Amino acid sequence: MSDIEIRDDRQAGRLEAFGPGGDEAVGHLQYFVLESPERALVPVHTIVEPAHEGKGIAGSLARELYGIAAREDSQVAPLCPYVVKWAERHPDEAPAAAPELLRAAKDWLKAHPEGF
Repeated sequence: MSDIEIRDDRQAGRLEAFGPGGDEAVGHLQYFVLESPERALVPVHTIVEPAHEGKGIAGSLARELYGIAAREDSQVAPLCPYVVKWAERHPDEAPAAAPELLRAAKDWLKAHPEGF
């Protein structure tokens, strides 16, 4: 979407989508960074404000997360159901995560549920 700006707030663990003008958040993807067994971005939730659903915002957030991971030479271990489905539909942009990486991401989330 050309009228959506996506910003990475790494400290908060959020990719945020802003509408035209850049002052209204219209959606976000919440994630954490896993360091072991290898570095990975782990999306947990994707939320788009109801008034902005159906405009490709969630897909833009997922695409940007995979783009960030590629630029950082990291993997993506998706736990968010939306990102899992998006990755299945876009295998050329979303390399599959190894089962052990997904297991490690699930274990980390189970041990650190705060904020998710």
